[in-house]
Amino acid sequence: MQTEKVINHIVDWLKEYAVNAKMEGFVIGISGGIDSAITSTLCAKTGLELLCLEMPIHQAPNQVDRASNHIEWLQKNFPNVKRLQVNLTPVFDSLVEAMPKVDNEEERFMSLANTRARLRMTSLYYFAALERYLVAGTGNKVEDFGVGFYTKYGDGGVDLSPIADLVKTEVWEIGKALGVNDEIVNAAPTDGLWGDDRTDEDQIGASYPELEWAMEMIDKGKTADDFSGREKEVITIYKRLNNANKHKMNPIPVCKIPNSLK
Repeated sequence: MQTEKVINHIVDWLKEYAVNAKMEGFVIGISGGIDSAITSTLCAKTGLELLCLEMPIHQAPNQVDRASNHIEWLQKNFPNVKRLQVNLTPVFDSLVEAMPKVDNEEERFMSLANTRARLRMTSLYYFAALERYLVAGTGNKVEDFGVGFYTKYGDGGVDLSPIADLVKTEVWEIGKALGVNDEIVNAAPTDGLWGDDRTDEDQIGASYPELEWAMEMIDKGKTADDFSGREKEVITIYKRLNNANKHKMNPIPVCKIPNSLK
């Protein structure tokens, strides 16, 4: 990959889109992970306004620290960067308290994890509307178009996706080229929705390099039956998640009314 040219291409694309849309800049949620660090840095490089939002909800301290350190680094290097912390923990707790109890605790935990992402999306659009900003998405190619590892109408609810054509290993490469803090580049990827240190790999059952390989094999027409051992297992994981999450990745189905009924 021609890293510097890719960086310049994304920055130019971001700026052109915002200018054509007559918007003032971007707002992005900073999680302490590599994807939001890269996206925010690329947005900052446009020279347009950038609001970095910290939105902790029972967040692990190391995630909060990485997010804060990254924003400090951005502000030292880019005068167009503003920061704001909105503590969503009380809002989340109030919502949990208002909801009726359920018997299936596992499903409840999953639903509440997605609720965290949706509260953050609501907050991002609140500030976007106030300041005439675009909400910049942080999803990469494997998450957005491979296994659907994001929350529908949560972190999947954005105005534009600058890094969604890059796989995770390419994101890491760009992060190093941009000079993003090593603590972020070297951190195990996590969605930060559980209030603990569980990683993306813990949840998915495969690493991002493995998923990238599976995505490439599927694109070549391969199936799990073409492999054995760990490779077969990874292909199976990829296909299971891809099938289960198509409702996120495909356009919303519309019931078409026949002309004869109109």
